[in-house]
Amino acid sequence: MVGQVSPPKWATDVFSAYDQVFSELFWFLVGFGVIYLVGQTFLVPVLTRVIRTRNRNNPTIETAAKTYLRVLLIGFATLTGIIAAGYGRVLSESAVIIAALTFALGIAGQQVFGSLISGMFLVADPDFNVGDWIEWSGGSGTVEAVDFRVTRVRTPDNETVSIPNTELTTNAITRPYGRNTYRITEQVYVAYDEDAERALLTVQQIAATLDPVLGDPAPNTRLVELGENAITIQAEFWIDDPRNRSMPTIRSDFRRLVKRRFDEEGITLAPPSAQLLSGEVTVTERPTEPAASSSE
Repeated sequence: MVGQVSPPKWATDVFSAYDQVFSELFWFLVGFGVIYLVGQTFLVPVLTRVIRTRNRNNPTIETAAKTYLRVLLIGFATLTGIIAAGYGRVLSESAVIIAALTFALGIAGQQVFGSLISGMFLVADPDFNVGDWIEWSGGSGTVEAVDFRVTRVRTPDNETVSIPNTELTTNAITRPYGRNTYRITEQVYVAYDEDAERALLTVQQIAATLDPVLGDPAPNTRLVELGENAITIQAEFWIDDPRNRSMPTIRSDFRRLVKRRFDEEGITLAPPSAQLLSGEVTVTERPTEPAASSSE
């Protein structure tokens, strides 16, 4: 009778170690998956619906709340998975491990946490909302969403720009659109030889003829600078919601009409600029007249 052969000790140890690792990984995935599935399926939609109902006129809070709820859900699901894997006692009894993890996360996630806090300040700002038209140092556009790290803005060229939240909270933001009207400012340079009053009136009439320009408030013009070579006229006119307009098209139409109307009126836009000429210049000496012969 042949005796049963037992596997070597090292194989048993390896199998036992892998068995423990896979067991812990399994329970971690179970704990994480259950919490995340329940939260993503039921908790987040219900809370988002409640927030939407109480803040119908503020979509900023809704989008931000959805983002932050998902972050909290992932964090809670991860903690649940760690406890389910059997490491809850280690975390609760080892202050050194907790301190080390906190320090590591603080160093590695400075920018992330800074963007998170900045995003919270943007959400809490009553003058900064999804759908607002803003201008910042890098451009202008409509706020589409305030996310965990960035704010998404749609530009007039229909491009989506992701701006770090810290940039919007630490730098100046202009809100030229007051939810009813948006002011467009254009400058026209006129030669000193022209009648300034006539040029002011002509530019104002041109702005009033543009289709998107509002009659109330009416367009206005003013002389803002007497430059070295030209008079600077500034035109200000208003349109309605800029999200429904093409800003580059409106500015282009205004400049085209100014050029056409000034040509018709005989008004010089600006003094002729100096032009660089290249080539050779030949100087020919003028022949002298022969001396008149003395009278005989």
